[in-house]
Amino acid sequence: MAINSILRWPSHHRLIDVRDGIMVEYTIEKGPAFSILKVTLEPGESLWVESGSYMLNKGDVEVKTTTGGVLKGLLRAVAGGESLFMNIITAKSRSEVWIAPPVAGDIVEVPLSGDEIFVQDSSYLAHIGEVDVSVGWRGLKGLIAEGELFWVKARGYGKVFINSYGAIEKIEVQPGEKITVDNGHFVAIKGGEWKVRKFGGWKTFFLGGEGFVVDVVGPATLWVQTRNLPAFASIIRRFIPSS
Repeated sequence: MAINSILRWPSHHRLIDVRDGIMVEYTIEKGPAFSILKVTLEPGESLWVESGSYMLNKGDVEVKTTTGGVLKGLLRAVAGGESLFMNIITAKSRSEVWIAPPVAGDIVEVPLSGDEIFVQDSSYLAHIGEVDVSVGWRGLKGLIAEGELFWVKARGYGKVFINSYGAIEKIEVQPGEKITVDNGHFVAIKGGEWKVRKFGGWKTFFLGGEGFVVDVVGPATLWVQTRNLPAFASIIRRFIPSS
């Protein structure tokens, strides 16, 4: 098992789309606590952004809102916990777009070359290229993502940007290796086999504060977050007066 801790200077990249040679420049700065994604777009290039994550832009851009298909968007909003709409930001001149996640944490990029990645719904941030984003319906498996019923699935060619609450650890799960992850710390997975189960017996499940866990069998790439947002929300609720 290989674990990569994220402690870095700003990262500068030039993405080459594997299908048509499109190049997109981007940087990830201020990580791992308060990360910002800055994307430079040439005229005609587009960035797909989760609703509520836009921060600012420099230059002339056109913004369109889409559901990626009415039914697909409705499923994401009602079942997946994500917002109904995504914003497509297209440059009309050379432009720079800043994207910020809604919670304090990190951002990492995940390349896609015709394959797919499953992301817990609150960790999908943006994508570039020919990427289809939909609900990853996996039945009971969907219970793992922060208590929601669905994962977001991204498939295609390009780059997906995911965010976390806290820092992100990238784990390379070796063939045949098994890792168990608490649902509140799960961010995304690419490849491998996985299933969800309750943590321990029913007493532990209801009283131990852990709930569901994810069993992953490699080979796979797994991303986890160093903080648990539902657990933090539970702490905050203790200090909110009941009506």
